[in-house]
Amino acid sequence: MKVNVGTPDRIVRLVVGLGLVGWAAFGGGPAWAYIGIVPILTGTFRMCPLYSLVGINTCPKK
Repeated sequence: MKVNVGTPDRIVRLVVGLGLVGWAAFGGGPAWAYIGIVPILTGTFRMCPLYSLVGINTCPKK
């Protein structure tokens, strides 16, 4: 797996994902809010399959 998610993108994904899952689990939010698991996983592993398909890379070049 090639890393294609940079640090700012990763932080946003984790914050949004945790917010959605927290809302669903503790705030009585709708069941669809568990979709926040997807950005949590892509932020954790720093790899986004959709980015790979469309050729986006937010990671700085080394």
